[in-house]
Amino acid sequence: MEISEKLLCLFSADVREEDDEYVVTVPRREIETGSVEPGETYRVALIERGEPDGEGTEAAVDTSASRADDGPQPPVEPGEMRYVEIEDLGKQGDGIARVERGYVIIVPDTEVGERVKIEVTEVKSNFAVGEVVEESA
Repeated sequence: MEISEKLLCLFSADVREEDDEYVVTVPRREIETGSVEPGETYRVALIERGEPDGEGTEAAVDTSASRADDGPQPPVEPGEMRYVEIEDLGKQGDGIARVERGYVIIVPDTEVGERVKIEVTEVKSNFAVGEVVEESA
């Protein structure tokens, strides 16, 4: 999966119908940490959940500004080794794992349900990328 350097936040959200519109709610923490601001316009990319219940569609809000110094720091660091379980697949087939506070780690070449040891290779304010170093039994 190609990740834009402009990616500002990544979170799970439901799509719901209100009147004649469909709405994706931005979590309060994204406003409070300064990731997004009310009244501004953002591009939104939806990543298919891959589960039949449709629960928790991933929404990525993308802007050209970066506010990485605001708010809580990511719970992982580049080079960190960690065991994760792949919970979802992105639209292009990359595995998605969640760790502390729902923080997302994207792990290419994995499948839902796999538990793997990864090395964190890239860290952004709201997501990281990891590479598999060992597959668990």
